[in-house]
Amino acid sequence: MNKRIVNVGNVRIGDGKVSIQSMTNTKTSDVDATIAQIKQLEQVGCQLVRCSVPDEQSAEALKEIIANVDVPIIADIHFSHKLAIMSADAGVSKIRINPGNIGGAEKAKYLADYLKERGIALRIGVNGGSLDAAHKSKPLAVAMRDSALEYVSVLEKCNFYDIVISAKSSDVKTMIETYRLIAAACDYPLHLGVTEAGLYHTGVVKSAIGIGALLCEDIGDTVRVSLSDDPVKEVEAAKDILKACGKYDKPYCEIISCPTCARTNIQVKALAEQVEKMCADVAKPLKIAVMGCVVNGIGESQGANLGVAGGKEKSAIFVDGEYVRTVNNEDILTELRKNIEEYQS
Repeated sequence: MNKRIVNVGNVRIGDGKVSIQSMTNTKTSDVDATIAQIKQLEQVGCQLVRCSVPDEQSAEALKEIIANVDVPIIADIHFSHKLAIMSADAGVSKIRINPGNIGGAEKAKYLADYLKERGIALRIGVNGGSLDAAHKSKPLAVAMRDSALEYVSVLEKCNFYDIVISAKSSDVKTMIETYRLIAAACDYPLHLGVTEAGLYHTGVVKSAIGIGALLCEDIGDTVRVSLSDDPVKEVEAAKDILKACGKYDKPYCEIISCPTCARTNIQVKALAEQVEKMCADVAKPLKIAVMGCVVNGIGESQGANLGVAGGKEKSAIFVDGEYVRTVNNEDILTELRKNIEEYQS
């Protein structure tokens, strides 16, 4: 099914590329702190940033925030369509609402007309923890799908189509099932995420499973990894998930390394960390294999652009799948650096 494309500032959602989002956790009314955090997110590759708008002071702060950052800003609204209107007037590129608490069809029509005149997109953000009462008797995945599509129908009657849909749950299996149902039922772009995923380790694992499973099925157009942690870590985790799914659209250097065992003859972890640091700024699609022995090392190195298969005192260097030379173990990093530089030239 061909996707609709929704423009959010300079970001096109639904065009085949998967954009990365995060959300500030500063008080939006604290303009300086919010701007500083958004700039940190921009620096690590965040393409869309959402700010919570719980009150009028926060809505009023958005104008100055937007004037001082480059990334499109999304206003996160609950309960008050008035705050959505104020955020639109402040210049946000998208509004996120929850149909379970934003009000009835009359408010929806007013908001749709207002946003349409200004070219502002709308995300329908269904959450498993705040469903409209009319849907609560259904299985959760079905209820979230129906809640989202019901609100879509209301907006379509207003001739409003700049819509992105999300249907998040803290339960990974429910989240996956819900997005599959929505993807089968409409052509609007989808914002993926596991809500309230938890602390860093658990949250990244749950997000990688939920978001990753759907991306591997070509479901999903923009993602946010929700963590009880620094939002910068959300962006870094999202990039890693996209890379693992083959959805990251910028060239990068991938390091693969073995888990080590009793056959290991080199310090794989330390060497892989050094190679990763060395390649941090390499803007070229390279795969480098750091392998501890020849058992799998030769085969894995042959599947990489550059590779090393460790030996007791000397190790084999591979380039484009071909063995090129043996070097002393203390010279491995120097040899790999030289080959990386040759690849970049």
